[in-house]
Amino acid sequence: MNRKNSVFDGFIRDNAVLSGLMVISPIIVCGDTVMNAIAMIYAFSAITFISVLAGAFIPKKLSYGVKTIILAAIGAVVYIPVKFAAYDFFPSVMERTGIYFMLIAVNSLITVHAQVKFYRMPKGKMTVSLISHILGFDVVLFIISVIRELVAYGTFCGRIVDADVIISGLGMPFGGFILLGLCCGIYRSIVGAVRKNDDSAGGDSDVSDF
Repeated sequence: MNRKNSVFDGFIRDNAVLSGLMVISPIIVCGDTVMNAIAMIYAFSAITFISVLAGAFIPKKLSYGVKTIILAAIGAVVYIPVKFAAYDFFPSVMERTGIYFMLIAVNSLITVHAQVKFYRMPKGKMTVSLISHILGFDVVLFIISVIRELVAYGTFCGRIVDADVIISGLGMPFGGFILLGLCCGIYRSIVGAVRKNDDSAGGDSDVSDF
């Protein structure tokens, strides 16, 4: 598969969090338990997917700044029903995570990435690429939340597990920042090694095919 034409890069090779460091605040602050992660995954996936698809109908002749404002407005409108629904699905976690729904409503995938990448693709490829980027965020958030809950609290989905080591600081925002930084370093080392292998092999292989 041609690296430049891949629509699956958002999941691995161009991961929004690990590669672009986008939308990291909800992960650092709220991604300390699995239930928090599920609530944030629901909000991010719903708001981003609907907002970007709706924004595809914005006239292309408008300036970049005007389109950014419109996209932010669309995200704000979509945010309202998504948050109300979240109170029904995740009432126990909304007190802490609810405020970050507002940040998700204007995340960079909606306001920036949509214009520089998604809207330059045919509609079908755009949809697949968008889903790939959303899943990239969701998977990273879920994995980090599982690690933090197990290590910081000795629980999984709120249930106590047999944890040999408890590092309570990992449940704090600074702990999330450190863990995310370590994950980014590991991710970039792996991707860099794969790209080097691709170059030496003539670019025939592509990690986005995994």
